[in-house]
Amino acid sequence: LNETALKEDLKFYFMNPCEKYRARRQIPWKLALQILKILMVTTQLIFFGLSNQLVVSFKEENTIAFKHLFLKGYSGVDEDDYSCSIYTQQHAYDSIFYVINQYKELKNISLGTLGYEHEGSGLKICKQQYKKGTMLPSSDTLNIDVSTETECIFFKPQELAGKKAELKLNSSFFNLEFYRLIQVEISFKLKGIALQTIHARELPDCYAFQNTITFNNRAHSGKIKIYFDSDTDIQECKDWHIFGSVLQKNTQYILAFDGFVILSCFASLILCTRSIVLALKLQKRFVNYFLEKYKRHVCHADRLEFINGWYVLVIISDVMTIIGSILKMEIKAKNLTSYDVCSILLGTSTLLVWVGVIRYLGYFQTYNVLILTMQASLPKVLRFCCCAGMIYLGYTFCGWIVLGPYHEKFEDLNTVAECLFSLVNGDDMFATFAQIQQKSTLVWVFSRLYLYSFISLFIYMILSLFIALITDSYDTIKKYQQSGFPVTDLHEFLKDHGSVGYRKEQTSMPFICCC
Repeated sequence: LNETALKEDLKFYFMNPCEKYRARRQIPWKLALQILKILMVTTQLIFFGLSNQLVVSFKEENTIAFKHLFLKGYSGVDEDDYSCSIYTQQHAYDSIFYVINQYKELKNISLGTLGYEHEGSGLKICKQQYKKGTMLPSSDTLNIDVSTETECIFFKPQELAGKKAELKLNSSFFNLEFYRLIQVEISFKLKGIALQTIHARELPDCYAFQNTITFNNRAHSGKIKIYFDSDTDIQECKDWHIFGSVLQKNTQYILAFDGFVILSCFASLILCTRSIVLALKLQKRFVNYFLEKYKRHVCHADRLEFINGWYVLVIISDVMTIIGSILKMEIKAKNLTSYDVCSILLGTSTLLVWVGVIRYLGYFQTYNVLILTMQASLPKVLRFCCCAGMIYLGYTFCGWIVLGPYHEKFEDLNTVAECLFSLVNGDDMFATFAQIQQKSTLVWVFSRLYLYSFISLFIYMILSLFIALITDSYDTIKKYQQSGFPVTDLHEFLKDHGSVGYRKEQTSMPFICCC
């Protein structure tokens, strides 16, 4: 009797939702809830994405506006990783005083909703330089103290038009000795309000822009690179009054929808957690029965059959969706401004929700090939990637140290790794060959040997073997589908058990099971 009950429970556990309904008239609540959740989570993500798009565009457009406002002679296009460059001392002085003057006249020249930070803010200029010394390049003479000193000067917005600011501008601070100057850093903070969100029926955000302009002379090569960095912080507006009932009602509707998403995910979380707990109890029953009757332990593979990875995936997705939805509601109500954290949580949870759809496609043999092939090939692929990764790292370090001084794509380790990955995928090959500087014949010849050997090894051999591993797993799965999968102890235990005790009559069923 115990064996029959155990077999019936095991048989029922490994059924799909529609088979469970036919057997015991158990309505597939989890299936219906997952389908509903896919629609709601995706809709929620689209709403948040459209809102986040306004934030991103406001940040980017303000950064471009700041560069045109404060960088003298800015062309509109960054030269490299820096915005622009200067080559004479007069240009350096002009650029520094240009920033000060533009900051002074900001309210008269800016097209945006910008203002000064009032609480102890202002324009801060710091210069970093080597300590006193002498340098005579014509006679190859250098006498300098490499320890650095930093000197700063501060301008408040309200004093820029007065005599005090004029005295500061004429002080010795601005007598720059370029042979020992390392960098000049100008930093200031501005406030702004994004009104474009009102057109999207959302409450506006208040922004704080921490801008830093760096005149980098570390190389002392005759070229000073000017870097512009704007760190944007979204803050809660302290005192705002928006008139118009449409805006308020739209916010309330979205908050109500987010609350419904949280309830749905919470229900899904409870159902999936309950299923895992029941599965672990059933596993324990089977292991104990098998040990008692056959005097041996159940193999590891059979134990894993009880752990449904899809339920774990759904639980992770539900937790991330609940946390992300709470953050989204707080952002919508303008109590929080953690857009990045919220976008990561909602984006990842939506990814996992859609990946979970594969589980229901897996009930059909035609669609199940992808899942089974991935499961069969994953261990072999991981072992293969470990071996190939050693070769890849070797090429990465070699290219960085040898070709770094002669090729912009090999200047740092991260760029080298990205360049080699692009070559493996057949991207940008000719440009990589052509951009090598021919200043050293030996390095030029080495670069050819390096690139040809890497491309030949990874594309023709390693990548082909990688595809062969997956193809081999696919062929194995196809053969198993035709001749039958290997029988484990669990399958052998259930093989001779029919559907005793289950109701087989084909009465009315939910529409989704008919589909």
